[in-house]
Amino acid sequence: MAAAAVSVGFAAQAETKPAPKLVVVISVDQFSANLYAQHRGEFTGGLATLSSGIVYPNGYQSHAFTETCPGHSTLLTGKHPNKTGISANDWYDRATGKTVYCLADPSVILADDPKGRAVSPANMVATTYGDWLKEVSPKSRVFGVSGKDRGAITMSGHQADGQFWYQPGFGFTTYVREGQTAEERLKPVAALNAKLAADLKKHPFTWDYAKDSAKRCKALEADYETGGRKWHAGLPIPTAADDAGKQRDLYASPYTDAATLELAQGLRETYGLGDGPQVDVLTVSLSATDFIGHRYGTRGPEMCDQIARLDDRLGVFLKSLDKVKGGVLVVLAADHGGADFAERLHDEGYDSERVIGKPWIAGLNAQLRTDLGLSWDPLKADGGIDQVYVVGPDGKMPSIIDRARVAAAALVLIKRDPAVAEAFDSNVILTMEAAPADAYPEEISVAERLRRSAYPGRVGDILVAFKPYRVPATAGLTYVSTHGSPWDYDRRVPILFWWKGATPHERVLPLDTVDIAPTIAAATGVKPPADVDGVCRPLVYGQAC
Repeated sequence: MAAAAVSVGFAAQAETKPAPKLVVVISVDQFSANLYAQHRGEFTGGLATLSSGIVYPNGYQSHAFTETCPGHSTLLTGKHPNKTGISANDWYDRATGKTVYCLADPSVILADDPKGRAVSPANMVATTYGDWLKEVSPKSRVFGVSGKDRGAITMSGHQADGQFWYQPGFGFTTYVREGQTAEERLKPVAALNAKLAADLKKHPFTWDYAKDSAKRCKALEADYETGGRKWHAGLPIPTAADDAGKQRDLYASPYTDAATLELAQGLRETYGLGDGPQVDVLTVSLSATDFIGHRYGTRGPEMCDQIARLDDRLGVFLKSLDKVKGGVLVVLAADHGGADFAERLHDEGYDSERVIGKPWIAGLNAQLRTDLGLSWDPLKADGGIDQVYVVGPDGKMPSIIDRARVAAAALVLIKRDPAVAEAFDSNVILTMEAAPADAYPEEISVAERLRRSAYPGRVGDILVAFKPYRVPATAGLTYVSTHGSPWDYDRRVPILFWWKGATPHERVLPLDTVDIAPTIAAATGVKPPADVDGVCRPLVYGQAC
């Protein structure tokens, strides 16, 4: 016992406390703890470097609706989705009768296309670490980059100096507010966009096994049938004849991450992030793992090669940070995890099947019309069948009486479904007592996970937790698998902290993603808002936050 105590004390004294002038926060979209563990022994690049710092293999997105927008909203706000306002990727607006994208903002336009999906941070009601930093250090610079708008915006916050995401066929884009011009907003990425376009014209991206010298990935090739379509799992050979199809193929490949990291490196160098006296922030959301997981599954040769390329390209990016004049703190996490596609899981002996959304909700509506004598379909599930909305005859806000009787009757039907584990009226979830603040995220109830997802006015009326490995997705040509459940394969993610001088060690106890922002804030002398859900975790043994 005495020897152990001396050893821990010596480690605490020898370890260098981070003193960053640049904070880099990386999210790998759909990078589950299972995926990290599966490939960890193969890392030789950036993921190996980051794994030589502080490793939390049991990180958690502790809410229920494990989608990209809500998951990213937890990473640097210190709050669960029920406080960020981002309850899902999409929600149904009963006032307008329309589905609303999580970042939709009609007051702005897209820089590359005035008719494109207009987005901004407006719907996110929480602030981020970058916002907190700018309040006390106005000269600090904050940039966010991603393959997706919701990855760039939700991590970098409301006061970012630039938020850019990849738009297939164009390059990196952003939003434009009234009084701004697209040219000025795109100035930080204009040169890279031109370079990317020229490079692709000369040397179209080819997905090969160049990073698979041990042939581990190629050995995973096999034939599958999903949704009646027979296909071969192997590195994709582009077959699209039209430009839109070619761009979709490129988007769902390792190219998206390579381009995003090239932009991140370029912004770092152009603006000298980390070179001045103030702390700067660079958030990087890497989207390719998610695109590939949806299109090809998580455990085939496609994902295997993607992880090898991600590891390699992250290594190049981290090496570029050697030029930063100040200290650098790098954090890596994920917005959610993900399981594999149902058919491969079933072939391996798991009780897995697909729950197809349109017929599922149509069946409920048909039964409710009969049982309640209704003349309209009272249920909507446009944002996903785990959140069901009760609507009136006009498709909008129902009366209180209609809402109550439809919800009660629908819950009876849904709970009878053998594919459903639990279902709740959202009024019950919104008014339930919260779990203790120190409750471990792996031990909280499904109801508590739902509570952490439920933002009033946006969350559905009926919240559904399907049984594990029930995949609520139709298998199509470009989509075979999904995520979004309250189960650990979708909630567990790795969380890594790294800086030069860190003593490598693994902390096996769980860490919530909402703990990341308060931990970074403490390392940089920034005070988070009083109502954050997360808590600071000391990065150095024996030193309090």
